[in-house]
Amino acid sequence: MRTNLELSIKKMTQKNRDKKMTKISSEDEAKRKKAIFSSMSPKRQKHILKKGYEKWDPFQEPKDPIDIRKDKSKRTTQTLVREFLQAVDSEEYSNAYGKGVFEICLGIINDDERYRGMYDFSVWYSELLKREGFE
Repeated sequence: MRTNLELSIKKMTQKNRDKKMTKISSEDEAKRKKAIFSSMSPKRQKHILKKGYEKWDPFQEPKDPIDIRKDKSKRTTQTLVREFLQAVDSEEYSNAYGKGVFEICLGIINDDERYRGMYDFSVWYSELLKREGFE
């Protein structure tokens, strides 16, 4: 059952969504943040405190659904993966290869640091091999 505090937070959040997230005062935002934090379970509070209360943003806009996220060229991950795999000889790749292509594509489009690091290393390593004549 929801408490009055949770219901009032939900109403305030809904009003802000309806207003296309108009700018709220930092004082009001701090009050809402504290109210949300205090209504959480101790385990969840501990998790937030571990990462840092100041870094925590309970008002983040949700990300686009995966199926409609697009890159700079306005292509979806599905389109990019399909185009890439069509360019590669189907005899040369397995299901694991296709899964890897999809994962790195999704990671790069979502600007995930882990996949950005994998990409940067791959480019660097390829250039290193070319410089040393191993290509």
